[in-house]
Amino acid sequence: MILTRLTTLRKDKRWSLQYTADRLGIAKSTYAGYESGHRRPSLEAIAQIADLFDTSTDYILGRVDHQTPQLVEDTSPCMELTDLSSLNLSVDGISLSKEEMQQFIAFIRAKRQLEGT
Repeated sequence: MILTRLTTLRKDKRWSLQYTADRLGIAKSTYAGYESGHRRPSLEAIAQIADLFDTSTDYILGRVDHQTPQLVEDTSPCMELTDLSSLNLSVDGISLSKEEMQQFIAFIRAKRQLEGT
């Protein structure tokens, strides 16, 4: 845990040790111990502190350098199931026939229509 980050987060909000401790529901001496390094917060306390300061636990723990949580783009490939000519899908080790794939697509479309999506 990067101790200076706790102090910086608190001071950026212009909060006193007492105010911060009160918001966390702990004693002032406990929170002061976290900032000074004399006490180690539990995992639950780290999560509460991150929520209080609107940051990530990774930032508090020194795993990332950006204070604001960053969204990670999904770079996993996306395959269009309706292009049946290029697909070879299987269930339980048995390849799906073209008809089974068409039935699967029809099922998903019907389910979405029922759910209104």
